Amino acid sequence: MDYKKIIKNRKTRFYILKVLSFVPDSIMLKIQYRIKLGRKLNLKSPQRFTEKLQWYKMHYRNPIMHQCVDKYAVRKFVKGRGLENTLVDLYGHYKSIRDVDFESLPNSFVIKTTHGGGGLNVVVCTDKSNLNLDEVREKLDFKEKRVEYNGGGREWAYYGLKTGIVVEELLVNKDNPEAGVNDYKIFCYNGKPKFIVVDVDRYIGHKRNFYDADWNNLYVTSDCPASDREIEKPKNYDEMLKIAATLSKGFPYVRVDLYNIEGKIYFGEMTFYPWSGYVRYDPDEFDKDAGNHFKLIKWGGDPLNKNK
Repeated sequence: MDYKKIIKNRKTRFYILKVLSFVPDSIMLKIQYRIKLGRKLNLKSPQRFTEKLQWYKMHYRNPIMHQCVDKYAVRKFVKGRGLENTLVDLYGHYKSIRDVDFESLPNSFVIKTTHGGGGLNVVVCTDKSNLNLDEVREKLDFKEKRVEYNGGGREWAYYGLKTGIVVEELLVNKDNPEAGVNDYKIFCYNGKPKFIVVDVDRYIGHKRNFYDADWNNLYVTSDCPASDREIEKPKNYDEMLKIAATLSKGFPYVRVDLYNIEGKIYFGEMTFYPWSGYVRYDPDEFDKDAGNHFKLIKWGGDPLNKNK
């Protein structure tokens, strides 16, 4: 069932989910999993990657996750792990979109909310003279000072984040500016990179390829079609894996997103619940394989089913 086709307005969907916020996570996640993936969610003994992400939302609640998903606070986390050189240039950090002085900004930039939004709360500006400021302010204007509800995915790491705005340098693919830069999404399990998802041609026909850590194409498709061409492995690929390993150490699972522009590696973001765990993979074996690497541990050190 594609609920987005039934309820087309995004704000309406979020409102409905907010009204249902009283429903316990264990029940709501099972309902959403059934609706979006068409099968029963096993929370007692999860095996699939998509199942384990739902369990992760409920049981692994390390407070440092809040810092890692905050688009401004994560910069301090990255610096703390000795990787300040990977940070994109920061043009400004503001409490509200109403505080942003657009005249002082360069001609191109990226502006986004600090509390996430799955790519929806992001504005990419390639030419400031063509920017509709009213539309930008409307899109990124949040009356709340703190996130108490993140849109329905029950993604705990985002709860309690202070709302805010960051403006950063726009990274450019000089060979094909219209396509956007390649986005390397690295699946890491307790500091060990296992899979790399590469997003290409984001603005001219978004495609996504899946690779293992040795850069073997897995020929997996998801909610985004695979590219019909092989994506070249970056020359400094090993350095990218080391960066991802350093940032992910200590977390049972986290996806570390990096960019690589002319050999320069940039940090993108960290996410603990990619696509909220509601993506169908083809072949289905990838969901199971990605789950096999995911060792579930409750925050505090109690492994799943330890007392059974």
